[in-house]
Amino acid sequence: MSAKASAKINRLNRIEGQVRGVAKMIEDDRYCIDILHQIAAIKSALAKVETQVLKDHAACCVAEAIASGDESEQRVQFQELVDLLESSRK
Repeated sequence: MSAKASAKINRLNRIEGQVRGVAKMIEDDRYCIDILHQIAAIKSALAKVETQVLKDHAACCVAEAIASGDESEQRVQFQELVDLLESSRK
């Protein structure tokens, strides 16, 4: 596993722990605002992982398609990104 992959896995493991912590907070009937703060932190941490995966995709798959000169593959990679962005707005 690469160092980049390991860093993402470590971050996801921390997020997993945060999610379990929120579940425990709900079980313990903790103050709603405290729970919401933790959920916001989880969303932020997950967005950082998402951004890194997107950057990796652009640096690897998209860059390779551009370097290949294969217009068909370039269109495929571009359309995948457009589709992803469109689906995240729904």
